[in-house]
Amino acid sequence: MKTALICGISGQDGAYLAELLLKKGYKVYGGSRDAQMSSFSGLNQLSIRHEIETISISINDFRSVLQTLKRTKPDEVYNLAGQSSVGLSFEQPVETLESISMGTLNLLEAIRFSDLPIRFYNAGSSECFGDTGAALADEKTPFRPRSPYGVAKAAAFWQVANYREAYHLHASTGILFNHESPLRPERFVTQKIVSAACRIAQGSKELLTLGNLDIARDWGWAPDYVEAMWLMLQRNHADDYVIATGQTHKLRHFIDIVFKTVGLNWQDHVHIDSLLFRPTDIAEGHANPAKAQFKLGWKATRNVEDVARLMVEERLERSV
Repeated sequence: MKTALICGISGQDGAYLAELLLKKGYKVYGGSRDAQMSSFSGLNQLSIRHEIETISISINDFRSVLQTLKRTKPDEVYNLAGQSSVGLSFEQPVETLESISMGTLNLLEAIRFSDLPIRFYNAGSSECFGDTGAALADEKTPFRPRSPYGVAKAAAFWQVANYREAYHLHASTGILFNHESPLRPERFVTQKIVSAACRIAQGSKELLTLGNLDIARDWGWAPDYVEAMWLMLQRNHADDYVIATGQTHKLRHFIDIVFKTVGLNWQDHVHIDSLLFRPTDIAEGHANPAKAQFKLGWKATRNVEDVARLMVEERLERSV
């Protein structure tokens, strides 16, 4: 039986990854800053909370990380922890940088000190690329991040690459484009849209207030993406991979699908507020996930229409 430690198990990806690893026969430790206080709502929604051994770990504290590795002796460590909101990173840039960049560095250094044959996955982000226009971003595309979140993720990416080359750690980064699911909290725009549309369909008279509807993103299905994480650590050689669907759509397209799924015209229920525009934003995000398909045998199974529909259906089921 393999053992995995998931740092940041309380988030969307952590819950789906835990579910995947359990199905594959892993012993799963779930790391959270305060395991006694965390609700682990995602694990509860997937009905796997009782199958996970949750532990408290502060990845900003090197001693905490090293002690956890020595106690759990994992075969694989998945770093999904850190501040995860691009919008919030403009309000909390220091917390964002410390939790993502310093947290990743502590994990890498602790793995090196532990002298255990640990394989390490780091959660990268398409935000590292910044605005590439209509060009398809792949593993060789230069980074030009346009948010504190993107800057922090870029720093973490290069830390992983450095430790892989300098100390021969089996350390990989998945450069993930946007991926959604019913486990997304409402601070993410996709879930904000889905939740409001479902409430309006059930009789609410509210207006949904949003910012820039013309941003374009490559949206995928989160359970697909955690499989790519696992596949990276099964390779003999560590490497970095862009993970995406290869299809890009404007936010207004996602909104249109969501409202049509509940039988409404979104233009009757959406208000645009320029105050919600970010100081700097990425107009378009386009991806080329060919390397992941060729080397990992991975390909997205769901497109943006599927994602929107599945999120709406799950929300309506929970509200019955």
